[in-house]
Amino acid sequence: MVHIRISDLEEYAKVFYVPIMLKDGIEFLLEYIKNNNIKNILEIGTAIGYSSIRMAQVNNDIKVTTIERDSKMYNEALKNIKSFNLDNRINVIYKDALDVELNDKYDLIFIDAAKSQYIKFFEKFKHNLNDNGVIVTDNLSFHGLVKDSTNCSRNTKQLVKKIQNYIDFLKNNKEYDTEFISIGDGISITRKKSNLI
Repeated sequence: MVHIRISDLEEYAKVFYVPIMLKDGIEFLLEYIKNNNIKNILEIGTAIGYSSIRMAQVNNDIKVTTIERDSKMYNEALKNIKSFNLDNRINVIYKDALDVELNDKYDLIFIDAAKSQYIKFFEKFKHNLNDNGVIVTDNLSFHGLVKDSTNCSRNTKQLVKKIQNYIDFLKNNKEYDTEFISIGDGISITRKKSNLI
C-alpha cells in the first residue's frame, strides 16, 4: 500500500489543475465540522477526494458520502481514499449528482461541483438535510470574478452570472437563511429558518 500525505494531494491538484478548496477555506470548513459535532456528510463533487478525506479525518465517527461523475477523478479519489484507509467511512458514488437518489439525512451537505448547477443541486438535496443541518457551498467569489468579470471570456461571464443567480437565490430564499463568509474562494452556510435561535 502506497502511503500518501495531504500535501501530496495538494501538489497533485496544483500540477493537474484539479480545483480543490483553498487552504483557508478548507481550514474553516474543518473547524466548523469539529465545533458543530457534524457526523454525517454529503459532498457533491469529489474530484480527487481531497475534501472528503480532510472532512473524514476530523473525527473517527464521521461518515462521508461523496458523488463524482468524472471517471478519471472517481478512480483517483478511490485510490487516494484507500491509501488513507478511509474507504470504510467514505462512500464514493460514480454518477451525475442530479441522477442520484438518496434517502439518508445529513448534518452537512457540501456543494462543490459544477457551478452552473448549484441551484439544482440545492433544490434536489435540501430534502436530505437534517433539521439542524447546514448546506455549505464553495467558490462563491470564483477567484474574485463575481465582483468584477469585465475582462473575462463570454463563457466565464455566463458562469459568473450563474453564480450570481445562486447567491440571489440564497439571499431571497424564504425557507433558508444564509451567511456569506469571504474566506477561501467565498463560502456560504445555509440553514432552515425555523431552526434559527
